[in-house]
Amino acid sequence: MKKQDAYGQAVFNYYHGLGGSEIVERDDGYFDISGGPPSYFEEYKDWPAHQKKALRLVRGRVLDIGCGAGRVALHLQDKGHDVMALDISPLMIEVCKDRGIKNAKVLPITQIKPVLGLFDTIVMYGNNFGLFGSFKRARWLLKRFAKITTPGGRIIAESNDPYGTSLKEHMDYQKYNRSRGRMSGQLRIRIRYKKQVTPFFDYLLVSKDEMKEIVAGTGWRIAKYVDSDRSLYMVVLEKE
Repeated sequence: MKKQDAYGQAVFNYYHGLGGSEIVERDDGYFDISGGPPSYFEEYKDWPAHQKKALRLVRGRVLDIGCGAGRVALHLQDKGHDVMALDISPLMIEVCKDRGIKNAKVLPITQIKPVLGLFDTIVMYGNNFGLFGSFKRARWLLKRFAKITTPGGRIIAESNDPYGTSLKEHMDYQKYNRSRGRMSGQLRIRIRYKKQVTPFFDYLLVSKDEMKEIVAGTGWRIAKYVDSDRSLYMVVLEKE
């Protein structure tokens, strides 16, 4: 299992002063170096403006899904919020705990259940709307999240419009996805670090119009968007 935690190992090593780059490999053979470990440790003052603006809407008890090295959870914890931080990577959670996050657990998004308690806000930063994986799974999880949030609950998530690119490699991949019945931005990727590699997994990028289709009828409504100067944007969902 440790050999499959490439994502966690890259961040764990960076945290302990060791080098290395995180490689993202797509199922069509395309690969690239990600923003990688440094971005997981950015201080609040260095965050993009759209992330800061959206964070002002956080209230009450918070669930941080895909917490990474804990930059969002730590900031909110320091602001007095009761935060539970979740990640699929054991090494990420080890880093989180070492950095001072009081409540951090190893848990995949599909295993989030009412036993965790009720939350006022769910945050999914770092383009983590992608963790929903697919149209069908996103709707299933949003309905589940409605059961673990308070009546005034919110989800604050970051996504990336897949159509905001002019790169032929990405446009060809979107066409390839549509030809096999997948959403244009439904990536099939895995993470590599040195000799370690994760299994392939789905990661979902959606436009605002696609976001509306996903959210409709799940118990949530789109309250607002917070745009960036790129294709990244934040969406704020509120209970219907």
